[in-house]
Amino acid sequence: MFETSYLLTTLLFNSIGLGYFLYGKKQKHKIVYYSGIGLVVFPYVVTSNPGMIVTGLVLIAVPKIFKYLGWD
Repeated sequence: MFETSYLLTTLLFNSIGLGYFLYGKKQKHKIVYYSGIGLVVFPYVVTSNPGMIVTGLVLIAVPKIFKYLGWD
């Protein structure tokens, strides 16, 4: 059904997403909070492994980009 690399990539991004979600909720930081939700939900939509890696890296970088641009 699914390849091992797909399942491990899903586990990795879900774990990072859970961390972002909990941190954003505790610190009341909406960008990190919604990025965490996105990291947890997007593996259900993106089914290819390369697409998942690119999308996950973009979602991880969004809070850092917003902080760099001063849109906090």
